[in-house]
Amino acid sequence: MNGLRRQANGAEWLARRASGHHSDMNASLLWIIAAILVIAGIVVLIQGSVLLGILLVVVGLLVGPGGVSIFNRRV
Repeated sequence: MNGLRRQANGAEWLARRASGHHSDMNASLLWIIAAILVIAGIVVLIQGSVLLGILLVVVGLLVGPGGVSIFNRRV
């Protein structure tokens, strides 16, 4: 019985993977990358490079797995 449950979980995992849904680990990784980009953008803005700072902040907002993410496909 336990082997059947593992096979079902494995099939479920493959189905989720094939459908393009992000796992929690991927979402956490995107949050970390987005936070680093936004913080770097703010630091660059403070140092005086306005265009690069704004670009880094915008890219950080687009990468983040929140509502503005470019990686979330909404149909």
